Amino acid sequence: MKFFSSVINWYFSRNALPYWCILIIDFATIICSGLLGYYFIYGGGALSQNFWNVFKELCILLIPYAISFRIFHTYSGIFRYSSFVDLARLLYAMALGTAIAYIGYLFIPEGQKTFFLDNPTLLLLSLLIASLFMCTLRIVVKTMYDLFRNEGQTKRIFIYGVQEGGIGLAKSIRNETPRRYIIKGFVSSEAQMKGKWLLGLPVWTDGDDLIDIMLKQKVSILMVSPLQTVHFREQEKLINALIDANIKIMMMPYTAEEWDGKSELRYSQLHEVDIEDLLPRDKIEVDMIAIGRQLNDNRVLITGAAGSIGNEMVLQVAHFEPKELILIDQAETPMHDVRRMMAEQYPRIRCHTIVASITNQTFMENIFRRFHPDYVFHAAAYKHVPMMEDNPAMAVQNNIYGTRIIADLAVKYGTKKFVMISTDKAVNPTNVMGCSKRICEIYCQSLNKAIEEMSKVVEDVKDKKEIGAPYNSLFQANGKLPITQFVTTRFGNVLGSNGSVIPIFREQIAKGGPVTVTHPDIIRYFMLIPEACKLVLEAGTMGKGGEIFVFDMGKPVRIASLAQRMITLSGAQGCKIEFTGLRDGEKLYEEVLNDAEHTIHTNHPKILIANVREYDYEQARHNEERLLEASYTYDDMAIVKIMKEIVPEFKSRQSKYEILDEGSQE
Repeated sequence: MKFFSSVINWYFSRNALPYWCILIIDFATIICSGLLGYYFIYGGGALSQNFWNVFKELCILLIPYAISFRIFHTYSGIFRYSSFVDLARLLYAMALGTAIAYIGYLFIPEGQKTFFLDNPTLLLLSLLIASLFMCTLRIVVKTMYDLFRNEGQTKRIFIYGVQEGGIGLAKSIRNETPRRYIIKGFVSSEAQMKGKWLLGLPVWTDGDDLIDIMLKQKVSILMVSPLQTVHFREQEKLINALIDANIKIMMMPYTAEEWDGKSELRYSQLHEVDIEDLLPRDKIEVDMIAIGRQLNDNRVLITGAAGSIGNEMVLQVAHFEPKELILIDQAETPMHDVRRMMAEQYPRIRCHTIVASITNQTFMENIFRRFHPDYVFHAAAYKHVPMMEDNPAMAVQNNIYGTRIIADLAVKYGTKKFVMISTDKAVNPTNVMGCSKRICEIYCQSLNKAIEEMSKVVEDVKDKKEIGAPYNSLFQANGKLPITQFVTTRFGNVLGSNGSVIPIFREQIAKGGPVTVTHPDIIRYFMLIPEACKLVLEAGTMGKGGEIFVFDMGKPVRIASLAQRMITLSGAQGCKIEFTGLRDGEKLYEEVLNDAEHTIHTNHPKILIANVREYDYEQARHNEERLLEASYTYDDMAIVKIMKEIVPEFKSRQSKYEILDEGSQE
């Protein structure tokens, strides 16, 4: 009795108990299939005469099937969520049950054989009929459930992509509970796919009258496969047509890591697009091994670590497990956030978060003396054009003088490589901020040149007393020759950075407008913050010293079109664009290279080297000292006048400093 009780408890476990109904339905199907099979072989008369005997034998046959059902858990599923895996388990269970029954038949004495076990044909026919009925029942229930569940609340969608990504999305959507979407078709960019079917659904091409087709089928969403996001972003005509037709687009967020094509893909990883997701850009790949080889187990100092670029640099550098991270920024609260982030995400890395200004020379020297960083990524700078146009003294003292302090200390304390993050606004600058960054480029490049010349002049440290200016100041604190390589990187606007145009537009749209654009024809280049930082690391790795690396920023974006698309995507009604006129120092378009410059290709297709006019280190240092001294007069005109003398191509626009250019022309 105890044994029988244990078997019952094992079979009808707590998890299986709610599914008795499924088990009873399957048992009834086996019995009915057996009766039907008997009828097909022996006829209706024989069945009526032996009905109860046949029925009794079928009930006995339920025992081996009950064992196989328990082994394969066929009754633990739910009909309306059945999948091909469930159907396969059911067929395995039926085959195993039949095998157990037939093996049992071999041990039954000859005179006690039963109708079914004595006739393998009857047993096999009954198996096939039962399997067909069970599978059909599950398919019908699932189909009816899929057809009618939440029909009024579900949204009709197309999926863009017919490879693994598109199929993965389709399976994820079909398995969702409760159901939110109904797939009505697929879209392919390949013409040969036109007219084909996938997962029982038609495949259209983006060359068809796709919008009309989607509207006729009441499709309100296009989901983009992760494998097709790069290609989809280039379909500007299609994107505009979808937006105009009020068809929503769902795709991977622009900040998300790319799908590896192997892990399970869920449609919940997609979201309704922001404007950042639709900006065309190429996939950027970097040599992670080379970067890791340089940064791993080294001390890395990052200035401006709490800013948009600096913060991302912290995350990417931390990935390579440096020996120590020294993070500097003068913004206390954001630095506190950086400290918490590092403690949570990279607790094993020794990280020092220091609140300080890079213009505090004594404190900066204390930091370099204490840590002797191997690599310096210099991202600290005032970057807003209108602010620096009104405060040129601060641009000089923070951007120019601060850079000189960090650069000189890097040389003095034996830093291997100094990577300065510059901007496209340094090319043919039209504003104070861009000119300040160009002067920083000049100083770093001239400093690198001086170190190279010094290494040629001096072969023995003992000769240093005979060298004279400007080399005396370049020796390390320990009296050894300088080893620092200076590398500069230039790129344009980054998506999502503090104070950038997209967050401002989004805020203006949320308030009902107007969205303010300075000029109808103004264009800008955009790049993702993570992508920009990857290129900074790559450039820093390949740089040998003295290079100014220029990043291929892709296609420029017309800001007025960007604003209009954001308004349309938001669904805001009555939100207008207002043109306010160019701001002080603002260009209609940003340049990446000077007219007199040309570029040299590197091994990375997105990174070029700019050939720029080189400056003598002693003259560059003298210019900076003269400019710094002028900055403490806080005479804007006098300060900018010197900046224009240092950088002759600096021509102000929409600015009070234009008068200085007129004077120079006379």
